[in-house]
Amino acid sequence: MKIIETYSHLNGLEFLLVHKPKLWKEIQKVIALVDAEVCKTKVSKEKSMLGKLLYSPIDMNESFKNLLSGAGWEESRVNYWVTKNEKLIRKTLLLDTQEQKEEIEEAGETPIFSYNQTDFVKERAAIEVQFGKYSFVAYDPL
Repeated sequence: MKIIETYSHLNGLEFLLVHKPKLWKEIQKVIALVDAEVCKTKVSKEKSMLGKLLYSPIDMNESFKNLLSGAGWEESRVNYWVTKNEKLIRKTLLLDTQEQKEEIEEAGETPIFSYNQTDFVKERAAIEVQFGKYSFVAYDPL
């Protein structure tokens, strides 16, 4: 694969270029190593493209995962419980997940499980691999 265009969320690219140039070079190397043609494994079921081989987002994600994990990048995931009661959420925010749930239930509210997940993190830099659904690049719904 190759980089055709960039979108610098909150000047993230500029930050990498100035403060973490080795990470930027690593990211570029990984992108160059992903062989997109090998990921053309999804068979279209659409009427207009029936049977045509398409790029598989699952296979492409797997390629990125293998390469980035091999370079020391790891997934980041934070689980937590919320409820409709804003004051209760603020009260439980800093508790561990089990205590959050218990506190919400003791208050007579219904706990709702949620989480924040980032595909890859290294040295406080984050990568979100996204194919389609661009509106959700900074928000992974449950």
